[in-house]
Amino acid sequence: MREYTITFLPEKKSISVDKGIDLLTAAIQSGIHIYNSCGGEGVCGRCKVIVKKGEYITERSGRISEKERKKGYVMACRTTPESDLTVLVPEESRLGDIEVLTEEAKARRLTGLYTPAEEVAEERSALKENIFKHGPLSTKLFLELPKPSIDDNCGDIERLFREIRKDRNIPVMQMGLANLKKLPRLLRESDWRVTATLGNRNGTTEVVLIEPGDRSGKNFGIALDIGTTTIVAYLVDLMSQKVLAAKASYNPQVDFGEDVISRIIYAQEQGGLEKLHHAVIDTINVFIYSLAKERGLTLDDITAVMCAGNTTMTHLLLKIDPSNIRKDPYIPAVNFLPVVRAAEAGIKINPRGLLACLPSVGSYVGGDITAGILASGMDDSDELSLFIDLGTNGEVAIGNKEYFMVCSTSAGPCFEGGGLKAGIRAMKGAIQAISIQNGKLIVDTIGKEAPKGICGSGIIDALSTFLKHKIIDRSGKLKENNICRIRDFEGVKEVVLVEKKDSATGRDIAIDENDIKNLIHSKGAIYAGIDVLLKESGYKKEDLKNVFIAGGLGTALNIRSAINIGLLPDLPEDIFKFIGNTSIAGAKLCLLSHEAMEKAMLIANKTIYMDLSAKASFMNNYSAALFLPHTDIELFPSVKALIGDLSVRG
Repeated sequence: MREYTITFLPEKKSISVDKGIDLLTAAIQSGIHIYNSCGGEGVCGRCKVIVKKGEYITERSGRISEKERKKGYVMACRTTPESDLTVLVPEESRLGDIEVLTEEAKARRLTGLYTPAEEVAEERSALKENIFKHGPLSTKLFLELPKPSIDDNCGDIERLFREIRKDRNIPVMQMGLANLKKLPRLLRESDWRVTATLGNRNGTTEVVLIEPGDRSGKNFGIALDIGTTTIVAYLVDLMSQKVLAAKASYNPQVDFGEDVISRIIYAQEQGGLEKLHHAVIDTINVFIYSLAKERGLTLDDITAVMCAGNTTMTHLLLKIDPSNIRKDPYIPAVNFLPVVRAAEAGIKINPRGLLACLPSVGSYVGGDITAGILASGMDDSDELSLFIDLGTNGEVAIGNKEYFMVCSTSAGPCFEGGGLKAGIRAMKGAIQAISIQNGKLIVDTIGKEAPKGICGSGIIDALSTFLKHKIIDRSGKLKENNICRIRDFEGVKEVVLVEKKDSATGRDIAIDENDIKNLIHSKGAIYAGIDVLLKESGYKKEDLKNVFIAGGLGTALNIRSAINIGLLPDLPEDIFKFIGNTSIAGAKLCLLSHEAMEKAMLIANKTIYMDLSAKASFMNNYSAALFLPHTDIELFPSVKALIGDLSVRG
């Protein structure tokens, strides 16, 4: 088959591909990450590139305007080369550098009104660590065994187990055949002075590794948050319980689809599951190698990995077929995953090291939410609390120490910048806040850089500001005003936020009525999920004592704006608490404590998973929430006081 060379600008990266391979696939293979929410199905229109030189075949699409077409714009997923090509990937089509905050980072946006998510996460994490007894997933013990004699003639393995059990309550122990075979020689050559690495495998203590001499001073683990959008890794000293370093990046599976459904579908293609598995495993291994190198460690020093992720992500991590997650009756292969050798999943740490995953609750509520409930402290409180993870899946949980009820609202990618004309993820240059000062529209970007697009917190702020100043009506329709420019672009009204001369992309940054509609549908799904959970559990919103908001969006979210548009219930602002990345916080807790992991198991067991698709009340509530802030404005008295008692049509 004929090959063509594709050169991507501005990196000047070149790759040879067979005839018939599309430009999106070529970009992925060359390590260039391009937006594509739909997994290359030609639906989202986000993978626009400019062919600067060469011949090609492309499908015409309504996603490419005539003006763009004349400049050489094509959709990468629908374009194949007919000769060598030179292709420019414009700024607006790039994923860019990720902006992920760890517990050790300072919040990027301090307003004085909100507690930085990282500080709250550290406070709660520290509190929980004091509650849970230290007992990591793997523990190293230095042992000086008494030498055998005529009077003390038990077998080598019994002698080892006896010494391990001394002053320790370990009723059941085991050791694999590989370790047993080398045990006699190792004990005698080391003069009966050895280090045993113990692992907690599914309720049984296993001797996973035997080493000569005292190796107990170096024992480290990895806590992982495998999100649909991002991957975060912490290197943790299992003895001191300190986080030594952290890494974060986009989940490279975004190249195959932005949401879990797209990835489940892709996994059914020939070799799809293998590709998705290796995409995440390769990233994890790069993280682990880099973290170890930075701290002067070897991979053998890392003996345990604890992972939190949604149900689909954990299936793909372990290369388990996720197809039934999206098929009626929506049953995953596994919710409570066994502890396995990390090597079985392809994770490169100590060859005998262990991998554990926090338990899921259902097909669309995974271990990341179990981790969040654990890290928030909801499970220890008599008070009724609400937990919201504002992401693509939009998980919501309600409860206290007695029980929990959870649901997933399928909010879509709006809160992470997806599905918007100028939407980007929370990265440098993303518009994160909007205000009107002295009659002028003012935008605030992450890193104070020139605007590249708008992220989730920015679009929420924009709608709130537009509603307050009558730039949109309660149905989301744009209205002529004296503050900002409204124009018709290809039959759709839009408001220009940033003129092209002031943007980093050289193009206008605008929000159109389709973007507004998308966000109204996303916020409506979240609010309807909250409403249904409250009613199904027999409570009113006034009964809530805490509303915990997890996820990256919470670091910049303006609570007042979120209430104004009807994303969050109209409650006193002081009950809303940002708690940062609770998925990684919960994974860290469970890595360091058997008790925390047992608590996570109890949380998952006592949590009721509500499938909203089976609830007729959800659709009724959802439809009612498709206005700003809601069809029934009496549910939002503070917003009514702000904008007046306008009809839903303005």
